[in-house]
Amino acid sequence: MAELTGRTIQRLPKVVLNDHLIGGVRPSTLTALSREAERELPATEPDRLARWFRDTAPTASIEEYLARQEPVVDLTQTEEALSRVAREAVLDLAVDGVVYAEIRFAPEQHTRQDLDLAGATQAVLEGLRVGMAQARFRGGDITARVILTALRESAAAMEIADLALRQRDAGVVGFDVAGPEYGDRPSRHIAACERIRQENFHLTLHAGQDFGVASIAEAVHWCGAHRLGHGVRIAEDIVRDADGDKLGQLSAYIRDQRIPLELCPTMNVHMGVVDSLAEHPIDMLRRLRFRVTVNPGNRLLSDTSMTAEFEALCRTFGYTLDDLSWFTVNAMKSAFLPHDERLALINHVIKPGYARERVDQVRGALFRREDLW
Repeated sequence: MAELTGRTIQRLPKVVLNDHLIGGVRPSTLTALSREAERELPATEPDRLARWFRDTAPTASIEEYLARQEPVVDLTQTEEALSRVAREAVLDLAVDGVVYAEIRFAPEQHTRQDLDLAGATQAVLEGLRVGMAQARFRGGDITARVILTALRESAAAMEIADLALRQRDAGVVGFDVAGPEYGDRPSRHIAACERIRQENFHLTLHAGQDFGVASIAEAVHWCGAHRLGHGVRIAEDIVRDADGDKLGQLSAYIRDQRIPLELCPTMNVHMGVVDSLAEHPIDMLRRLRFRVTVNPGNRLLSDTSMTAEFEALCRTFGYTLDDLSWFTVNAMKSAFLPHDERLALINHVIKPGYARERVDQVRGALFRREDLW
């Protein structure tokens, strides 16, 4: 089969489960918002601003990495700004071939001016609705939903959990807790997690990125997480030796219960979880058949996209079309959508999209053979 190129990968249907709203704002939009608000940015031209964000990698800590987002947070404190960045996020994902996306949004970061938690959430939901309509008009059909995120260092988790439940029929599909894990492990917000689960709603927790397996164990066993944001350090519970890979009790449980891992490979490298993509445990976790999914996480700070993530994995690990299809179906199976909607996207969008590309690859190989004669 032919080598997968960026153009080929971009055409493929893709699914995103971990993408932060303020981590995907266009640099051109930031410069426009800064002019309107008369605020200064580290750079005034979009290209130079993009380089300023990109130059954050690698960093010594998650705190240092996330601190670079402060200019974005500062400029997204109005209904108009939030709706705009949400709309543009949907359009950018659609152009990248994403057919389903769950966008994370922490409403408490956007209440410095006139918006409250509910108002900020409504602005984002409206932006997503407009973005999906515009994407369809341009021929890029995409379904986008919101996961409301509480910051683990704050005390608003229960209020945000209640807000997520009130908006569950308006585009919010889940609840998340994110932020630095040291000192603020998942169990601090166990009451909010229990509220979500008691109401038969969806729960994903950031765990196992800047803290190890103890954080993952708390997220799963204490808080009842249905998915793990990152979860990359579950690899620390797997021993590799001459006899093969030996799973510990926690890693075996995560795999056997099919708890999805929302891996963000480039972001993990930039946050110092691993030194390089080649050292990332994603390939081991794929071989061991964990429920692995691939995500961009923070497109702005990590200068990435789903196409870039897949392209880098293909270049590093030699992944094929079948591997990318496996990652994508894993993600769609793990989405916080009703079963019939997930199944419809898998059977009528994702599988046909990969099948068409396989046919094109076979045709291309046959034409190349004919050229030899």
